[in-house]
Amino acid sequence: LSAQQLGLFAGAFHFAFGLMQLVMGISIDLQGVRRTVLLAFPVAIAGSVLASLAHSFSALLFAQVLIGVGCAPAFLVCTVFIARHFPAARFAAISGLTLGLGGIGMLLTGTPLAWLIQDTSWRMGFAVLGGMAGVAWLLIFWLVHEPAGTQGTGRRESIREALAKFAALLTMPHTLGIVLLACVGYASFISLRGLWLGPLLAQRDGFSLVQSGNVALVMSVTSLFGPPLFGRLDPGPKHRRRWIVGFTLLAASLFAAFALIHNAVIDVVGPIVIGLLSGYLVLQYADVRAAYPAALTGRAMAVFTMAMFLGVAAMQWFTGVVASSAAAWGIDPFTAVFASMATLLVCGAAAFVLLPGPVNPA
Repeated sequence: LSAQQLGLFAGAFHFAFGLMQLVMGISIDLQGVRRTVLLAFPVAIAGSVLASLAHSFSALLFAQVLIGVGCAPAFLVCTVFIARHFPAARFAAISGLTLGLGGIGMLLTGTPLAWLIQDTSWRMGFAVLGGMAGVAWLLIFWLVHEPAGTQGTGRRESIREALAKFAALLTMPHTLGIVLLACVGYASFISLRGLWLGPLLAQRDGFSLVQSGNVALVMSVTSLFGPPLFGRLDPGPKHRRRWIVGFTLLAASLFAAFALIHNAVIDVVGPIVIGLLSGYLVLQYADVRAAYPAALTGRAMAVFTMAMFLGVAAMQWFTGVVASSAAAWGIDPFTAVFASMATLLVCGAAAFVLLPGPVNPA
């Protein structure tokens, strides 16, 4: 695959994942957490099977879309459950713990997956992960039950009413700044971890596949500690937004270092630090939780998660285009890619600061 195709392939999952957030948000409101996951996740399993059998780029791309659709409820069901069933003061800490535990799966896509692919093929990687997804579905069916009293006894709103409330959410003046930052913060971490880290270490620094996998593994381990750490350090609504801006600019400076300083130590240590910094995503979730009334919490989380993952898709596609264009002009592709990511982070932070913010966040 070319760099542009690779960016499109990597972004397809996140595009489908993000695009389905509104659908999943409505489904959770109308059908509950358990039914939504049990109905959607088999699509991801089918996508894994198709990917392992694909013999064309179009088939592989379609498989990625199916996996994205099937996995779409994953983030949302956790954050909505926490927002509805725990006090606001504990939201950041519990969300951080949940995201940290959820990140354990990323460990498998470091050294273990690199070993598997190196000894077999990338097809086996999809097959094994698809099998594990099937086991996960069975465990959800067996162990997960809807908490008592969450479905309510009143009239359920219609799909049209649910969509109208989503539209009202998007017209609130402080939503745009939140959404624009959401589009670049998590996207920079995932684009580095899932798309550019391996090629950077292999092509610029001469690392083997397993050596690159080792760096990805350590980056993933540090990313497990980030969310619980930032959840416990949450300064509260008075200072939270300043922290979010500060950590965004710190991440931007690290990506600028990748672009400007061609050094193997920075290329190894930088991603590990970014893995830890990725935990400040918890502060963004807490900011969203505080920025909207309780009745809109679920929908606000859905819009935020949608923006976050559509941002991942857009950044992976965009950086693939940047890399291809840079190579055509004789510019180092990694310099161009990481400079563009640093610029996007700065722009996201500027939008978050300069656009209207929430009035009296809770």
